[in-house]
Amino acid sequence: MSPRPPIPLSQLTGPSDPERRFRLMEIVRRVLRERRYSVRTEQAYVYWIRRFILSNGRRHPAELGADEIRAFLSDLAVRERVSASTQNQALAALSFLYAHVVRRPLASVDDIAPARRSRHLPVVLSPNEIRTVLARLDEPYALAVRLMYGSGLRVLECVRLRVKDIDLERREIVVREGKGGKDRRTPLARACVVPLRARLAHVSTLAAHDRCEHIGTTGLSESLRRKYRDIDHDWRWRYLFAASRTFMAPDGIRRRHHLHETVLQRALRAAVVASGITKRATCHSLRHSFATHLLESGADIRTVQELLGHSDVRTTMIYTHVLNRGGLGVRSPGDDL
Repeated sequence: MSPRPPIPLSQLTGPSDPERRFRLMEIVRRVLRERRYSVRTEQAYVYWIRRFILSNGRRHPAELGADEIRAFLSDLAVRERVSASTQNQALAALSFLYAHVVRRPLASVDDIAPARRSRHLPVVLSPNEIRTVLARLDEPYALAVRLMYGSGLRVLECVRLRVKDIDLERREIVVREGKGGKDRRTPLARACVVPLRARLAHVSTLAAHDRCEHIGTTGLSESLRRKYRDIDHDWRWRYLFAASRTFMAPDGIRRRHHLHETVLQRALRAAVVASGITKRATCHSLRHSFATHLLESGADIRTVQELLGHSDVRTTMIYTHVLNRGGLGVRSPGDDL
């Protein structure tokens, strides 16, 4: 008998074979990509769908029903004691599986409701605390912190910034494909202009070096590469915070990714500890501080919602509870003591 050909890693990397039947997880990945889900969402959904199948003896989801789904979600909460957001993510993955792959939506299943998240007040740093942290950061981490605070960026939105997204003349930043795949504009702080010019000069020098060494960038779709043949070597598409190391991509081209978000998170954590700040501040605390300080300065809640990229104003309303005026905006009777 002739040896069987090796099984491709996925339906996207193997040779075309019209007679070949895709496995379930390959179909899941295919549908996720057809619907333009992000890479991280794809990874999370595939993880939970695989766990659900393994917990039921590798049976096909079409053979499983509401009882198995309810038992799986309950086990996460009771035995593993996962957070409400984790349980909701697992439910979203299974809802996607049955709605778009098995084609049997879960709408008719009773007693499956997403767990409610605890409403914790966000950690907000004062302007003086942010200045203290900045004094203990080197570049480019100090610039990244200025951008996250001054423009309300998420940490991934910050490290994924490209040269073309920075407009120094209008002093604004265009956030491409933020959470939910949405673009938005946000202001650029005046204090960021000078360090940004220095950073752009560094990126230009690095891009010239990468062009000579035939080093491309990452995060560009195949359709963009087909439309703009020289996009890999166009410095406008380079990351503002590029990684110091390169890697060999599956297509055989050496590429340079953006700075990993954990590097920035560790740098900020060390600066917060060195500053003696007792608050449990993270990179996302800078975004919370951006929204809170805008509201304190008199900005409209709808404007803040737009700048943050929130779909629902109720998400933005959380910042009204952390204003310096107090929960209800009243004057404390203790002020007269």
